[in-house]
Amino acid sequence: MSQFLKDMIMRKLKELSEAELLHYAKQYGFSITQDEVRQIIHYLRHHPVDPFHAAGRLELLKALSQITNLETAKQAQALFTKMIQAYGLEHLFD
Repeated sequence: MSQFLKDMIMRKLKELSEAELLHYAKQYGFSITQDEVRQIIHYLRHHPVDPFHAAGRLELLKALSQITNLETAKQAQALFTKMIQAYGLEHLFD
C-alpha cells in the first residue's frame, strides 16, 4: 500500500496544473504570483523530486525559496509537515 500512495503523490506533483496550484495557494494563505506558479510547475515537471526523504524535501524547499522567497518556502514546509501528520502518513516520509 505504501508504494501505491507514494506513486499517487508523485503523479500528482508531476501533473499539478497552474490553476490547481493557484487554488491551493489561495486556500492555504500563500501569496504567489502567476510567474512564480509557472516556475514552480516547470520545476516540478522537469526536475526529479523526492518528497519522501529529508534530502529531497530540502532540495525542493531550496528551489521554492529561489523561485518565491524564504518565508514562502518555510510556510510550505510547515504546511507539508502539518498535512503529513493530519493524514497519518508519517510512515511514508523519513
